[in-house]
Amino acid sequence: MPGPLHGVKVVEMTSVVLGPWACQMLADMGADVVKIEQPQGDSLRALGAARSPGMGAFYLNCNRNKRSIVLDLRVPGARDALLAMVKDADVFIHNNRPQVMTRFGLDYADLRQVNPRLIYCGAYGYAKQGPYGALGALDDSIQAASGIAMLNEMVLGEPRYVPTIVADKTTALTVVYGVTAALFHRERTGQGQELEVPMFETMVNFVMAEHLWGMTFDPPEGKPGYVRLLSEHRKPCKTLDGYLSVLPYLDSHWERFCTVTGHSELIDDVRFRTLVDRVRNIDATSQITAEILATRSTAEWLQVFARTGIPHIVVNTLEDLATDPHLVATGFWQF
Repeated sequence: MPGPLHGVKVVEMTSVVLGPWACQMLADMGADVVKIEQPQGDSLRALGAARSPGMGAFYLNCNRNKRSIVLDLRVPGARDALLAMVKDADVFIHNNRPQVMTRFGLDYADLRQVNPRLIYCGAYGYAKQGPYGALGALDDSIQAASGIAMLNEMVLGEPRYVPTIVADKTTALTVVYGVTAALFHRERTGQGQELEVPMFETMVNFVMAEHLWGMTFDPPEGKPGYVRLLSEHRKPCKTLDGYLSVLPYLDSHWERFCTVTGHSELIDDVRFRTLVDRVRNIDATSQITAEILATRSTAEWLQVFARTGIPHIVVNTLEDLATDPHLVATGFWQF
């Protein structure tokens, strides 16, 4: 059965993760994606385990369902070849700094001349009109600029990057919904448009949805930072033989948690009576939860919480994910 984007042609001039992962999602939805690579190829081709030269695991996990061509824009005629590809395309996506596209004569104004219906999407570090607009960026630098690294400092005592490329992938998701919205708009109006999806602004929006907190108001009603997430005790709980994630978040969860664990006296404890109380006293809430869970095995607790509605789950390693019973049952892994 064709995907929802069947018949949509996407030309991508992207590399590393942000652009390729976004375009892979469009390809997964049925779009015909043509990836333009420089003669040396996407740098990801060399990363990770490989069974064929230039086909590293990292590259494969960001570029499935695509066609690929080599185009060296420094060679005479290459720009004309790209414009010919764009002439019947629906979407053009790049993740170069905008100044690079200007230098090659590949701005939106240039491509719109050959295809007025084109949706042109630039995804890069910082909005081009701001003082950071000419800076290059990778995931780590955006984690630093957007406050993510310092969130870890507030918990761990030093700035740390999250050990996943959260800025690249979050921005990629933003590219996908922006492009699909633009396609919908074009269906209604016949008009193409230019989209700019800067990583920095995207991630500040991502981070500050919860962490703007008291600074939501003018004048501020307190400091920024969602205190529940910034507790050093917010982590999986150790059981007798492993780790378990248990989150008695809502008031109904907390009451059931206290009851099934044999600690009903905590229900009326003024520190934990409501969600607001528990967030205000998050360190004590987390510590008591951890102390309770340390008294039994993981399997015992899974039985206790099985029909309570309390969010709980085992803590998987990366290796565990390959055989996780839920992922196996739902056909998540395709071989």
